[in-house]
Amino acid sequence: MKFKKLLPLITLTSIALSSSAFAANWSSTALHINNGDQKNPFTKQESDTTVYSIQHASGYDYGDNFFFIDYSKDDTTDGYQDSDFYGEWYSTVSLSAISGEKIGVGALLDVGLTGGINVAGDAKMMKYLPGVKLSWDVPGFNFFQTLVTAYIDDSEGVAKGGAPIETNSWMFDVAFEYPFTIGSQKFSFKGHAEYIAEREDEFGNDVEAWILAQPILVWDMGHALEMKENTLLLGMELQYWHNKLGTEVTESVPQIHVEWTF
Repeated sequence: MKFKKLLPLITLTSIALSSSAFAANWSSTALHINNGDQKNPFTKQESDTTVYSIQHASGYDYGDNFFFIDYSKDDTTDGYQDSDFYGEWYSTVSLSAISGEKIGVGALLDVGLTGGINVAGDAKMMKYLPGVKLSWDVPGFNFFQTLVTAYIDDSEGVAKGGAPIETNSWMFDVAFEYPFTIGSQKFSFKGHAEYIAEREDEFGNDVEAWILAQPILVWDMGHALEMKENTLLLGMELQYWHNKLGTEVTESVPQIHVEWTF
């Protein structure tokens, strides 16, 4: 991959790191590795896909930051290999924090104003996602959040060697984490699910609305080995993608999941 294709992701990383490092009250950075058989929805070709992901979350006095960068490597049955980068960054400002008064009512803990960026390397894709994040008090969960944003396209398009430019749309996302124990062993059920509404590409073709759900069940192997808790996790992620990448292809892929928190 040419260096210029990495520039959006390098920029995203620099913004996220500088933002999260500023007066952070807490932070967590982890390496995720997922492996499973996935299908290219455009060519219908299946491949053994490994995704290496750096994921970071941090909080400061007035809000929080979250970003991840994926490097995916596909090995097809005919010996062809391909790789690409993809990243997302979100920064949220808490209305309760900046107003000095609790905004939430009942189970609603807080309301935040969020700005997000999604970028992809080979597709030369750039999306902006301004919106609102709601944080909920759900018994037993470490966190339960819902996010509603616009989905504004600023991609380079086919003329510049990328994926087709799309009309603007909107997104709804749910993210959660539920810890539990069985005997002396510690587990966690976490992940997210998103809905992105339908749109059209620059040629007038329909881009289907999709649902992407990525629930993960992990075992705290580090705790079992008498290491620090929540450092080394092993489990299974199920990636369910209805209308993958806006096509009419739907897949459900179990993936081995390994997570190491620095």
